Amino acid sequence: MARSAPPDDDFTEHIVDVDVTSEMQTSFLEYAYSVIYSRALPDARDGLKPVQRRILYSMQEMRVLPDRAHVKCARVVGQVMGLYHPHGDTAIYDALVRTAQPWSMRLTLVDGHGNFGSLDSGPAAMRYTECRMAPAALAMTDGLDQETVDFKPNYDGKDVEPIVLPAAFPNFLVNGATGIAVGMATNCPPHNLVEVIQALRHLIRHPDASIDELMRYVPGPDLPTGGKIIGLDGIKDAYHTGRGSFRIRATARIEQVHPRRKGIVVTDLPYLVGPERVIEQIKNAVQARKLQGIADVKDLTDLANGTRLVIEVKNGFNPDAILEQLYKLTKMEDSFSINCVALVEGQPRTLTLKDALTVYLDHRFDVTRRRTQFLLTKATDRLHLVDGLLIAIVDIDDVIAIIRGSDDAASARARLIEVFELTEVQANYILDMQLRRLTRFSTIELEAERDRLRDEIAALRQILDDDEQLRSLVGNELAEMAQSHGTPRRTILLAASGVATTAASAPLEVADDPCWVLLSSAGLLARTGTDDPLPTGGPRANHDVIVSRVRGTARGDLGLVTSAGRLIRINALDLPTVPSTANAPNLQGGTHLSELVTLERDERVLALTTLAADSLGLALGTSQGVVKRVNPEVLGRDSWEVIRLDPGDVVVGAVELTTAEQELVFVSNDAQLLHFPAAAVRPQGRSGGGMAGIKLSVGARVVFFGSVPAQGSVVVSVAGSSKALPGTDAGSVKVTPFEEYPGKGRATGGVRCQRFLKGEDTLLLGWVGPAPALAAAASGSPVELPAPDPRRDASGVPAGQPIAAVGSRA
Repeated sequence: MARSAPPDDDFTEHIVDVDVTSEMQTSFLEYAYSVIYSRALPDARDGLKPVQRRILYSMQEMRVLPDRAHVKCARVVGQVMGLYHPHGDTAIYDALVRTAQPWSMRLTLVDGHGNFGSLDSGPAAMRYTECRMAPAALAMTDGLDQETVDFKPNYDGKDVEPIVLPAAFPNFLVNGATGIAVGMATNCPPHNLVEVIQALRHLIRHPDASIDELMRYVPGPDLPTGGKIIGLDGIKDAYHTGRGSFRIRATARIEQVHPRRKGIVVTDLPYLVGPERVIEQIKNAVQARKLQGIADVKDLTDLANGTRLVIEVKNGFNPDAILEQLYKLTKMEDSFSINCVALVEGQPRTLTLKDALTVYLDHRFDVTRRRTQFLLTKATDRLHLVDGLLIAIVDIDDVIAIIRGSDDAASARARLIEVFELTEVQANYILDMQLRRLTRFSTIELEAERDRLRDEIAALRQILDDDEQLRSLVGNELAEMAQSHGTPRRTILLAASGVATTAASAPLEVADDPCWVLLSSAGLLARTGTDDPLPTGGPRANHDVIVSRVRGTARGDLGLVTSAGRLIRINALDLPTVPSTANAPNLQGGTHLSELVTLERDERVLALTTLAADSLGLALGTSQGVVKRVNPEVLGRDSWEVIRLDPGDVVVGAVELTTAEQELVFVSNDAQLLHFPAAAVRPQGRSGGGMAGIKLSVGARVVFFGSVPAQGSVVVSVAGSSKALPGTDAGSVKVTPFEEYPGKGRATGGVRCQRFLKGEDTLLLGWVGPAPALAAAASGSPVELPAPDPRRDASGVPAGQPIAAVGSRA
């Protein structure tokens, strides 16, 4: 054996005694801070975790843009891991996949190609999938090359990365965030981009706005998978405190899935709940005898039609009762706990709705200010060079002679500065230019560029000097984002369950009592428990307005008239009962149209009608000014056409006539109102195409058609700009007694019902009906209307917020 070398005499062993408790506390705090700040929590400004921010920044640096070809995800993951994110490739790929999944993100940031998984299964390996930036990701990174944000060294100090992205839209609220740190977590649901931007623009105009005011624009989350949110109290708590919870319910309807069997068709599931998980829970409940009456469950989900889960019900069982059991026993009804925690100035904070909006606005103000300063510096430097060229171009021969007669560049620079009084920067620019370029310059072109630069510099300085200009610019840029990337709301907000029946009740046990059937502007249907006259007094009920009502019986049939000219039969028994109190009935307990009928794309329900054979029939009006009276006719099917429409024409209004003395009213978008007796229209059969109702000017269209009594009605009109983003222009509103408008014959042009103000060129909304009129915003919140104005052609007064619907007190 070899002998070991003797120890070095100079070596002295040092042992340091460390308190274990102190070392554990220090190490744990450092680890916790690293997880909170560098991995788990998003920044409230751009709503991104560091790994997501590094993915988008790397893809932009790689020029993997929306107009370029997809690249392998493995290539992007390798770039991120090698330069910016020194962690495992699995974590990076998981983050990339989530930003590309449309069921996880309300506005996807990555455009994925290949198998990116589903709600029930994971994605393919990154060597098989491809990706590129989505259009929304460009908005997140736009301005990085204009010194809009600060950069920091990457983990090895050889490169730099942005601390935060410019973020042209509020990604934290729009796409939500979820993450588990050490000692804290975040869980923010996605929201609708248009609604959030409306709230931001309101906050720009009114910095002291309360959270309740902001909730008029952001009434609740808008989940990528749709569904229905049941109960709004938890959402209100979350917006006020940063913490709360709400229930998500699947969208389901009862259909005839088999010639002899009904079934429950589920088209939307709660957020992040997959159909396979629901099927497994249903099977387990059936085997445990907790759930009865189910014959079969089929998953017909595909990429073309989306979620479609068909649950067949055995004969003799009530589908509504089984649906209620499914909500209780499976994930068809789930809860979501809101905990809006994000980093603000490097510190984790629980944010209210206003806090989140304010932090983002402050960030956008700073980004816009820095971008403006960058453009100002760039324009100023260019103007300085152009001024030098204008001086030199006048004596171009002398400039060339000086350059040719100089021994070196330094002497030429000095003589140019001395002779033409140029600065060193201007002289260097002239010396660095090729001679042929200098001779090609046109004095006129240079002077035009100089004038343009001066105007640009003045405009940029005005933005920097005037805070109102800066706020207005940010608001306009947000409106452009909403117009280019906004989509309609997918999630329905309900304050109550909206289920018509419970497990303890059966349709045959419901007495065929008289009732009122009501339709609200938000598409909610319900019936009252009595046919007593609906109340007209008392304070306003807290729900959207009622746009149509008919008398019927609890087990009777009634019809829905749609914009496509269809009449759809429904049964009143399928509708929930709402109480009729001293106020107007509250339809927040109603059921949505989507649970009862299937509409075509862009088709909407306009009115209710009885199917009584002894009525005077329906009166219909179209957007091209056609009017038709339909003879009463009930067919043996669930849907039939009641008017033959020309290409491009749609029905805008329908009403069931009760007396021949009723007045039919047209309102066009160029502020023309025409009314004439219903007796002036000859009744026709189903196949008839109607007759001329109102004579329209070129380019005009009808925005309202209805029938009102000659006395006791009012006209409500809202004027605005046709170029404004839909749902953002409050416009000017006017209320006028109907008696002020003289009647004219059918097929004439009518009379003017509102004078347009500057910037107004169209009627955004028109309505004629019994007084008093009620208005509601898109969220269902009430909007105050002005006092009646006896002048029929006067202009309106500014509305408090955009009006989505008008109706009379039910």
